Amino acid sequence: MAFYFPPTRASGVYRSRATANHFAAKGWDVTVLTAPREFFTDYIDSYDPSLESTVHPDVTVERVGLNLRRWERDIRKYSAFRANFPALYNTVNAKTQDRFFPEPYASWIRPLVSRALKLHAKKRFDLILATGNPFAAFAAAWIMGKLMRIPYVLDYRDSWTLDLFTDEVKYPPNNPVWKWERRVIRDAAEIVFVNEALRSWHAERYPFAADRMTVVLNGWEPEILGEVPIRMPDPARPLEFGFLGTITEVMPLEVLFDSWRLARKEPPLADAKLRLYGHLGFFPQSAARLRPRIPLDEDLGVTYEGPVPKAEVSKAYSELDILVFLAAGVKYITSGKVFEYMATGKPIVSVHDPRIAATEVLRGYPLWFSVPELEPALVRDAMVAAAAAARDLTEEQVRAARRHARRFTRDAVLDPFEQRLRAVAHG
Repeated sequence: MAFYFPPTRASGVYRSRATANHFAAKGWDVTVLTAPREFFTDYIDSYDPSLESTVHPDVTVERVGLNLRRWERDIRKYSAFRANFPALYNTVNAKTQDRFFPEPYASWIRPLVSRALKLHAKKRFDLILATGNPFAAFAAAWIMGKLMRIPYVLDYRDSWTLDLFTDEVKYPPNNPVWKWERRVIRDAAEIVFVNEALRSWHAERYPFAADRMTVVLNGWEPEILGEVPIRMPDPARPLEFGFLGTITEVMPLEVLFDSWRLARKEPPLADAKLRLYGHLGFFPQSAARLRPRIPLDEDLGVTYEGPVPKAEVSKAYSELDILVFLAAGVKYITSGKVFEYMATGKPIVSVHDPRIAATEVLRGYPLWFSVPELEPALVRDAMVAAAAAARDLTEEQVRAARRHARRFTRDAVLDPFEQRLRAVAHG
C-alpha cells in the first residue's frame, strides 16, 4: 500500500516504485494499492508522467479513491455549510476525523480495506507492505492483518510522530496518534526505517518492538539514471555548479546564496554558474514564496532551469561539473537525492547541517566536500576546493566515486529486505 506511486512526483514515490519493481523482478506477484491518478493531476498538481512507464510490467496497480473534500478548490462544489461557515466546518471535520483516525487521509482507510478484502477473496495475499506517509496506510495494514490473518510490514520512509526538522515530537501526549502508532507497531512483523537515527529513536520509544526494527536505506535507480557521460570540465569555459531536486521552503537557501556570493569573489569562481533544476515546492502555491528567495537578478550566474522529468535527469547531470547537495533538517534526514548524486561520480558540495544522516552515506565518497558547520564562509571554502578538484579531475577518480555509489543501487539495498520478507511470507 503506497499512496504516493507514479505518476506523482512526490519525494516518496521513488522508494515505493523501486520496492514494487524489485519484488516483481524477484518473482513476487505484486499488487499496489494507491491513490487515484486525479488526486495528483487535478487536486495537488504533483505529477511526472514519465514515471508511469518505469513501473515493472508485472506490477498490478489498483487505484483506490478517498474523500477529496479537503482538497477541493472549486467553491461551487462546496456544501452550503462549508461555504458559509468554513472555520466551523473545518473544526467539526477535524474532530470527526480524529475520532476515527487522526490524519487528513483517514477517508482512504475504509475503501482501501474494502478493495483489499475483495482482491484477497479472489487470490490470497501472503504479505502486506505499507509505506507512510500518509499513515492511513499503516492503520489499513493493521486492520487487514487482523481480518486476513496475514503478516504486515511497515515502511517508515517518513516519521509519523517525530518532526524531522526540529527533532521534537509533533503531538501532545494525549493525542490519539500515539495509541495508533503503538498499536500498528506492536503487531507488525517488521518495521523499517530509512536510516539508523530514525530506527534508534523509534526503538527507544517502543522498546517492545526494537528487535523487529531494521534499516532499509534509500538508493538510486540505474535504469532511470542511466550512465551519465564522463565529461571533464573545459578549461576555456566557466565551471557549472548545479542542484537537482525539489526546492523546499525549509532548505537553507539563504546560506547557499550567501556562500555563493562569497565564492564568486574568488578568482577561480568569478565567472562560475549555479544552475537550479527542479520544482519550487511540492504544491503550486509554494512557488510564489520560493522564487523571491532565489537571487536571479543579482548577476551572480544563478539561473532557475525549472523541473526536469525523472527520465531526463541524466542529461541535466551531464551538463554540470559540481553538484550542490542542499538539504534541510538535522540528524534524521538522509534524502533520496544524495544517492543519485554519488552515482554521477561528480564532486559534491554539502550545504546542510553536518549532523544529518546523509553524512553517513557520503562518508567514503572520494569527491565529497563537506563542512564542519553550516556557515557561508565554510561552504565557500568547500565550493572553492570542489572547483579545484573538478579542474584536475581524472576518469579514474570518477570511476572510483561511482564504485562507491554502486553499493547503494536500489537492488543492492532491497535484496536483504526482500529475502527477509520472503521468510516472513512463508511463515
